[in-house]
Amino acid sequence: MMAVSKRPTPPIVAMVGGGQLARMTHQAAIALGQSLRVLAVSPDDPAAQVTPDVVIGAHTDLEALRKAAVGAAALTFDHEHVPTELLDTLVAEGVTVAPPPEALVHAQDKLVMRRKLQTLGAPIPRFTAVTSVDDVDAFAAEVGGSVVIKTVRGGYDGRGVVLADDLAHAREVVAGYLADDVPVLLEERVSMRRELSALVARSPFGQGAAWPIVETVQRDGICVTVVAPAPGLSAELAADAEQLGLRLAAELGVVGVLAVELFETGEGTLLVNELAMRPHNSGHWTMDGAVTSQFEQHLRAVLDYPLGDTRPIAPVTVMANVLGAPQAPEMSVDERLHHLFGRIPEAKVHLYGKAERPGRKVGHVNIVGSAGCDVNQVRERAERAAHWLSHAEWTDGWDGHA
Repeated sequence: MMAVSKRPTPPIVAMVGGGQLARMTHQAAIALGQSLRVLAVSPDDPAAQVTPDVVIGAHTDLEALRKAAVGAAALTFDHEHVPTELLDTLVAEGVTVAPPPEALVHAQDKLVMRRKLQTLGAPIPRFTAVTSVDDVDAFAAEVGGSVVIKTVRGGYDGRGVVLADDLAHAREVVAGYLADDVPVLLEERVSMRRELSALVARSPFGQGAAWPIVETVQRDGICVTVVAPAPGLSAELAADAEQLGLRLAAELGVVGVLAVELFETGEGTLLVNELAMRPHNSGHWTMDGAVTSQFEQHLRAVLDYPLGDTRPIAPVTVMANVLGAPQAPEMSVDERLHHLFGRIPEAKVHLYGKAERPGRKVGHVNIVGSAGCDVNQVRERAERAAHWLSHAEWTDGWDGHA
């Protein structure tokens, strides 16, 4: 009797969280002959819609985490909100958690992160922990200017960040948080030229890789546009930002993708704003504009494969987020895509399978520029395409039926 050959089983990567980052990581896993396992809250979550290997449960439920981790080569994250004590338990039980909890805590707790970066000598804004409203007056006097109030945990996309109008406003905001037992910290308000992002990856072996530094454009605390590489950034400052990202990944023991959100100050220096230890919105351009996307790279890193080439494939790539309009258009998404591709055929659209709500990230558009292109024109086309998809209105009033 002939032996029946068994198909080799590919490694399983489990990801906590079923959002768009997990959805796009699953797309990358398919190309590697794999299927991402996802711990999702609901079968309607973006990643749960597309992967066959779904565990329904909460990221705060140890049994759900255990179920997701069974047989997985690595457990990784779509978001950073899993309590580290649960991850410590999984590690003790033999689960490979990437990034490990002792690294992930720096993306969960802004005060832990600030103190660690200070110890490492990384450039950061001046900051202080808050125990009483009186700390506001003392810190404002120390920095001699405006302050920013941040919740220590849980803030993202502008949530949990308040730019105080004046000292009275800062005291009022802090008093409100403290009354609700929400820990906060204070930072000096930085006079900045723009925001940048250094996206890097690191493997357990210690290999590191960095993509070009990008400019991120924010509106109401939400990233709306990413320009890769950052226009007009000196080679020296770009190299400094890349080396900073790689150094922090190594010093913190990161495994996977790390996004270091940066301020470029008016004096032309860099300050670290935030850290994210997962694929990041500032890296979505890599899906169409780099040799290796951040999602494939994250899988390579957590599986300890050799990392991929991070070079851009074009002189400029612009990503524009598709944000839900104040009023969802009557025109179907299918029809909006029809019109978009008719007018901007080079648009690369990535939709997340999410219901449209005002300001919600429901997708993004990448436009890859060609040799000799004008970066402003590429940006205009990307932003026009994203606006059309969210509003069903052309920003220049163009009528395709006229």
